[in-house]
Amino acid sequence: MSYRNKTYVAFASEDIHCYRLMEAWRDNKKIDFNFFDAHDLFISRDTSKPETIKSNLRQRMKNAKQVVLLGSNAGRRKGSDGESFLAHEIMVAIEFDLPIVIANLDGGREIDRTVIPRPLLDVGHYTMSVSFQPKIIAYALDNYAVNYATANKSGPYYYKSSVYAGLDL
Repeated sequence: MSYRNKTYVAFASEDIHCYRLMEAWRDNKKIDFNFFDAHDLFISRDTSKPETIKSNLRQRMKNAKQVVLLGSNAGRRKGSDGESFLAHEIMVAIEFDLPIVIANLDGGREIDRTVIPRPLLDVGHYTMSVSFQPKIIAYALDNYAVNYATANKSGPYYYKSSVYAGLDL
């Protein structure tokens, strides 16, 4: 199960409640969803300087095997602005060539370019868009992320409805 590797979850601060929900899924014994959170490494304090925070984010991502990006309008805006911490995370993910699962917070199952940060689209980074549900995120981490390095693809992709049906979603 690839999602047991260190997973970096990137999100706009406005979407932290969805990140907390992912932690709750992981901690709920009735939900089959687990990930080793790269955010547990290299902790920064709120009073840290931006350079220190960015350095710690880079170290966390260096230890990650894949990224889940919480896809939202705020995430696209901040991930595209070139200045925010999320923009830094996006650039580091591209630099490290990490597989990125985009979990659409609006529940959409297909590619929604309005929630994908511009740098990912500009470089044609191979991403997988899924709905914000534990089963499909885990499926993407088990399938897309593991095969990412050997795939000869670029740009955004999504799973057909048959994959969701196979997962009873």
